[in-house]
This record gives sequence, structure tokens and C-alpha cells, in this order.
Amino acid sequence: MNADFLLAVVPQTAAWSAKTASVMILSNIICMVAGRSVIQVKTSSPALPLGGSFTGFGLPELIATTSLGHVVGAGAILGLGYLGVLN
Repeated sequence: MNADFLLAVVPQTAAWSAKTASVMILSNIICMVAGRSVIQVKTSSPALPLGGSFTGFGLPELIATTSLGHVVGAGAILGLGYLGVLN
């Protein structure tokens, strides 16, 4: 196979910018808020030094929700980049 053919097949992804960063941050926040209300059995330790409605939100919950947020954010960035919104 020719290397030029492979480069033509690979789609262009959106360059990292303030728009892509805001999509990633927003998707992480949405997943954290959703995880706060969906996770039924919360761990007691190690607790995060967060107050307000995130009391009792531990490190395992934070890692789980932000991992999901990054997967959702990557999909949103790829989809919006394909549609031309992030250009």
C-alpha cells in the first residue's frame, strides 16, 4: 500500500483549541453531576475536600465519572469536528 493512500483515508481531527477544551470540560461536568445522582453506594474514603452537594463524593467516584466524561467528550469532539462546528 502506498503511504499517500493511507494519509488520504485517515480523517482530519479538530485541532486543540478553546472550543474543544470547553466541550471536554462540559462533558466532564455533566458526567460528574449525573454520576452524583446515579451512583447509589458511595465510598467513604478517600473523601475529596469538596463541600456542598459533593459531600461524600470519593476518589473512586471522581475517577469513574471523569473517565466516562473523557469518553463522552472525545466522542463529542470527534462528532462536532466531523460536522465542522469546531473548525
